[in-house]
Amino acid sequence: MNDAPNAPGSRGTSPLTPETPHQLVADRGSRPPGQETPVAQPEPQQPRKQRGGRNLPAAIGVGVGLGVVIIASLLVVKVLFLAVVLAAISVGSWELTSRLAERKGITVPQLPLLLGGVAMLTTAYWIGPQGAAAALALTALALMILRMSTPPENYLRDITTGVFTAFYVPFLASFVALMLAAHDGPQRIVLFLVVTICSDTGAYAVGYKFGRTKLAPTISPGKTREGLAGGIGLSMLAGALLMQWIIDDGHWWQGLILGGCAAVIATLGDLVESMIKRDLGIKDMGTLLPGHGGIMDRLDSLLPTAPVVWLLLAAFVGS
Repeated sequence: MNDAPNAPGSRGTSPLTPETPHQLVADRGSRPPGQETPVAQPEPQQPRKQRGGRNLPAAIGVGVGLGVVIIASLLVVKVLFLAVVLAAISVGSWELTSRLAERKGITVPQLPLLLGGVAMLTTAYWIGPQGAAAALALTALALMILRMSTPPENYLRDITTGVFTAFYVPFLASFVALMLAAHDGPQRIVLFLVVTICSDTGAYAVGYKFGRTKLAPTISPGKTREGLAGGIGLSMLAGALLMQWIIDDGHWWQGLILGGCAAVIATLGDLVESMIKRDLGIKDMGTLLPGHGGIMDRLDSLLPTAPVVWLLLAAFVGS
């Protein structure tokens, strides 16, 4: 069927036919004054986000502030640093259980976790690993008993999650207290923190510049194998230097082994927390630290690295 004839005065084009430049000029010239076609303005450019969506200046500032607090507490008295660790794991446990309650509806009693965390760290410092293990067992028992005050639905799920939280946060942190209890405890803590931080820093720097092959794309798309190699290399270098310079009876080759193991475990610990956050459907565990997220987002690589560093130091130079 033929199209209907164009209406009088029309340009002979359908509404869907794009206008030619000559038609646009004609239209512009035929419009009355004051009704000119407005000129499209360029859209303002949006500020570029930092890599990973982080506020880099805030992240650096918070990192420096945390470093000052840690070093100051180590230099003043060892027990003061233990108090800093206690505060960190208390907040970290609360962040983890709060996200579990929000996203999964899992209820974990807070009081046993708080008291159990204090007991694990203090017994590790003054008694040793046996004290921390006993405190973990008592914490699990307290969680099972207190959960009985609520309806039995999801009892096993809640208890399992509570015991996991007690193990993941305060019990792993108790190995920091074990390192601190040694006669050269502050030096061991510095070694532990530096090799772990170097692992993260080396991985970021090398991965940002040379990263091509994804390490675990379904868990943490930003991590690359090249970055992992960079983190291991920098951590080994830092471990060799510090083991030789600040650890009594330490040797550089021991630092190479310690730094390499710490970097691998730190990366795995980061991936573990990434798995947890993906399961919960969140980006960060909290918002307490600008540019970093929550306390747990800073403890993810430190917690699993602590027992490895403690064990290697005990094997190399004694506990």
